[in-house]
Amino acid sequence: MNIDLLRRLCETPGVPGREHRIRALIEKEAEGLFDEIYTDAMGSLVCTRFPTTEQEEGAVPERILLLCHMDEIGFLVSNVSDKGFINIDPVGGFDPRTLFARRVLVCTKNGDFKGVMNPGGKGLHISTPEERKKLPEVTDFIIDLGFGEATKEKVKIGDYVVMDEPLLELGDKVVSKALDNRIACWLGIEVIRELADAKVAHDCEITVAFTAQEEVGLRGARTASFGVAPDVVIGVDTTLSCDTPGTPEKDTITTQGKGVGIDIKDGSFIADIDLVEELEAVAAEKDIPVQRFILARGGQDGAAGQQAGSGTKAAAIGVGTRYIHTVCEMIDKTDIQSAKDLLVAYLGKH
Repeated sequence: MNIDLLRRLCETPGVPGREHRIRALIEKEAEGLFDEIYTDAMGSLVCTRFPTTEQEEGAVPERILLLCHMDEIGFLVSNVSDKGFINIDPVGGFDPRTLFARRVLVCTKNGDFKGVMNPGGKGLHISTPEERKKLPEVTDFIIDLGFGEATKEKVKIGDYVVMDEPLLELGDKVVSKALDNRIACWLGIEVIRELADAKVAHDCEITVAFTAQEEVGLRGARTASFGVAPDVVIGVDTTLSCDTPGTPEKDTITTQGKGVGIDIKDGSFIADIDLVEELEAVAAEKDIPVQRFILARGGQDGAAGQQAGSGTKAAAIGVGTRYIHTVCEMIDKTDIQSAKDLLVAYLGKH
């Protein structure tokens, strides 16, 4: 498993609308793997690999589109006070309970600045028990860079903020910020690399769109899908793995170590059941572990692809992730391997 690539993907900052750095990293990795690469007006990186088999004259190959969003949840700077405290506006969904006492990176044209995030208000030793029970809103949190009044000279409204945490390997697990959805970016690169290195023939035209602004409404996937006009769309993402103490079995969604998840329904779409069963048949033939899941809320890019233009046959897969939308998102290495194996096997049959 190419952990070095996953580490670089996860540790490179890029929130919705500010995907420039992560796009540049992916574009460099994609060189030589695709026949055509371009960035669309929304900022999505659209990479296409043409069929590797001989095509009949005039034949139009089947177009298969993998949607892998680049953006991570984060914040935009909304204000810098005269004393140098930074107010934030979220781009993506955060649980405020996970934001206390965090180290962050504020990314500006003048460079990146390390800082700390905490909610405004009284500290532990001067607050009452009742005051300590109050849960702040995300926008109640402030960032302190330590520069005081000079902060206004360094940081502007619209600069962006990400969590500042390194990727770790813990036994068979990988822990990092931004595994949602740099896992899919890793898969979009490594699947095509496997097809190329193993010389796996495919009749279809494969496009991998590394999409922008998924975390704020599947925006990049909608425009990229319209531009590609695919016959089949597969959303590639993380999903919940709530296989931890305190969660009822019925709410587990997926269990780590039991294979990649195949999305039956989520808050954004209902999968094409024929495509689901085709993916399951490929997995059974290749002895790849998979598990079905339904997610009551939340969505992924496959929904935008499904509804683009006059509509497209669509499915989605998700790598089960514990502690999602935090700095300690956790995956099982065997699950990401099964996701890679499934996509390689599926594409090799088309």
